[in-house]
Amino acid sequence: MMREVFVMAMPTNTWNWRMVWRRNYLAWRKTALVSLIGNLADPMMYLFGLGFGVGIMIGRIEGTSYVAFLAAGMVATSAMTSATFETIYATFARMHIQRMWEAVLCTQLTIGDVVLGELAWAATKALLAGTAVTMVAATLGYAAFQSILYVIPVVILTGLAFASIAMVLIAIAPSYDYFIFYQTLVLTPMLFLSGVVFPVAHLPSAFRQLARFLPLTHSVELIRPAMLARPPAGIGLHVTALCVYTVLPFFLSAALFRRRLLS
Repeated sequence: MMREVFVMAMPTNTWNWRMVWRRNYLAWRKTALVSLIGNLADPMMYLFGLGFGVGIMIGRIEGTSYVAFLAAGMVATSAMTSATFETIYATFARMHIQRMWEAVLCTQLTIGDVVLGELAWAATKALLAGTAVTMVAATLGYAAFQSILYVIPVVILTGLAFASIAMVLIAIAPSYDYFIFYQTLVLTPMLFLSGVVFPVAHLPSAFRQLARFLPLTHSVELIRPAMLARPPAGIGLHVTALCVYTVLPFFLSAALFRRRLLS
């Protein structure tokens, strides 16, 4: 019995998820420009508002201009918000409101295939948003263009991690109303605790310890050195942490979706 439950919740193979990804891509393509502008609006407001506003008063930080310091944090933040919002709103709508998942599960696809396809699509949205912010920063002279090649895989991994975490949320949330708590109590504090707008080293000791366990911290620690042309430290640790935040919530969400949709 447990084996049957596990099989129903896991991907059938390594390719079926592409059908879910392609369906989402075809639907998104109709409103691609509006979607891209929406994903870029928030990080761009932070970058220009804080970077050129507060940055004038702060000056240089950690040996670089505050705008350059902030730009790297905004790349990670844009990947986080894009993947998260795609999951908690668009994916939730496809699962709960549009009942698309129920139709898909009448085919050869399993819950694991659908979840993996949704994660891949959310990571794609994160890639578009994160790459766009990186290109803006590079165009303005706050990052090297070659850093984009290093930033891309980190942005994808960041998108997968946050989409996977959000999948657990939508697997248990009965309605959209519950997502505001996640945004207010999880995403917003993480933005200020993960070294996005100021260094983690300036935080009180308790918050510094907490920051070590936040996925956004690991993303920022990988992206910022690349954009500022600095030698990275602890690459293995940061990549492993993001992989853990991707894999464990995936298995948990697949099991929760199985109980929610098939019980």
